[in-house]
Amino acid sequence: MSMKRYVGLLKAPVRWALDRVLGTVVGVDTEEPLAALTFDDGPHPEYTPRVLDILERYGALGTFFMVGKAAVEHRNLVKRVAEAGHAIGNHSWDHPSFPLLRAKDRRAQIRSCSDALAPYGAKLFRPPFGNQSVLSYLSARMLGYEIIAWSLEVRDWVPNDPEWIAERLKTSIRPGCIVLLHDRLFVRADSYCSREPMLTAVNSFLREASVHYRFVTVPMLLKAGRPRRRRWLMPPDLKFLDGIKNDALKEP
Repeated sequence: MSMKRYVGLLKAPVRWALDRVLGTVVGVDTEEPLAALTFDDGPHPEYTPRVLDILERYGALGTFFMVGKAAVEHRNLVKRVAEAGHAIGNHSWDHPSFPLLRAKDRRAQIRSCSDALAPYGAKLFRPPFGNQSVLSYLSARMLGYEIIAWSLEVRDWVPNDPEWIAERLKTSIRPGCIVLLHDRLFVRADSYCSREPMLTAVNSFLREASVHYRFVTVPMLLKAGRPRRRRWLMPPDLKFLDGIKNDALKEP
């Protein structure tokens, strides 16, 4: 056997092993019509209750990846989300890009958020901006967290028509999907922060999709099939991060 062919045969098991060791959950392999709607960056005093109302209207459950600083300001909403049967995950203390932090600062971010979410937080972590390196992944794993990314996003963090968002949801949803949405944009300037398009789109989407799909929490979805894992290595977009800072400075 040639060395080239031998190396080729090794690629598949090595890739499988790396996915098992360093794999971030992006969905679940299941034939059941199940999917998970996730909402990042909250809680928000106006938009989070409206998300909860929409989910209740269609018998859907969600997973809210909360920012610790916001959770401390709105503890009543953390409790309300949990008591409604939704799951709550950790999204850091104040939403920095984790690959840009030192290891001890990453751990402090996660622990501070965990304290803010107690006693309702699950051992689920979503890295801010989706930014992740091997070292930042290991920081969360060493604290006992399952890292949850997504398999479907609708770019609700930039201005988009609710019709566009709803159509993307309707045409792209699949069994086992984890959907990325935002009930708040924690680090964006006020001009980007309206959640009206997302709320309208999710209501429209669930009106149709809830007939065919059951929307469950991430922990429930993980129990319904084999977690689908991917080596999720997303470096920070420094130009994007600088743009966020500049936008915030321009706000009156």
